[in-house]
Amino acid sequence: MSAVATEAPTLTVRDVSVSIGGSRILRGVNLDIRPKTVFCLMGRNGVGKTTTLKAITGLMDANAGHVNLLGTEISRMSPEKRALKGIGFVPQGREIFPQLTVEENLYVGTIARGRKPKKEELDRVFTLFPIIKEFLPRKGGMLSGGQQQQLAIGRALLTRPKLLILDEPTEGIQPNIIDQIGDAIKMLRDEGEMAILLVEQYLDFCKELGDDFAILERGRVAADGPMSGLSEELIKEFLTV
Repeated sequence: MSAVATEAPTLTVRDVSVSIGGSRILRGVNLDIRPKTVFCLMGRNGVGKTTTLKAITGLMDANAGHVNLLGTEISRMSPEKRALKGIGFVPQGREIFPQLTVEENLYVGTIARGRKPKKEELDRVFTLFPIIKEFLPRKGGMLSGGQQQQLAIGRALLTRPKLLILDEPTEGIQPNIIDQIGDAIKMLRDEGEMAILLVEQYLDFCKELGDDFAILERGRVAADGPMSGLSEELIKEFLTV
């Protein structure tokens, strides 16, 4: 058995339920995300993937259940405290600040923590996404969708996350930048400093990058396991539109 397999999970989600306006969205979700791996949370639209991410990050209150990050129970913590504990979140839509420069956008997360990023931290982001360095003086709103996605990921990385959460990073992105984002995810995984939780509709992207997966259906985990176990039968039953 590999060393990775024997390590405690970076993130454990147990029996998490969420209701919105009286409707149950999540019905006892359970996840285990191993260190130094890419975990793909999959499913059709409307099954609760983004709600699961918001319950993990604290942006949505869970009615029941537990979320444990690196051995610490974070279920009752604010989103800010969860971020300080090691969660980096790149939401769907990226949510960069369009009137700030690329450089100012990069610094937002670290300045909120009372520090400026170190040169080696910035160099790491520039290695992953060289275009960011070229566009540092440019307003964030002038970047293409793909460039904004790279900026949002770079901003999250500067907070030194132990768990990086990416919600639909390829949505509306041109193919060449999808490839660059995929290469960056591989590099981050290989560095071994974080686990990555990826919500993604692009099946080939998940199959190429993912180590483990879980499929949500009607607010529950319908199937999970190593990516090698994602069979054509599961794809047809739970992922094909």
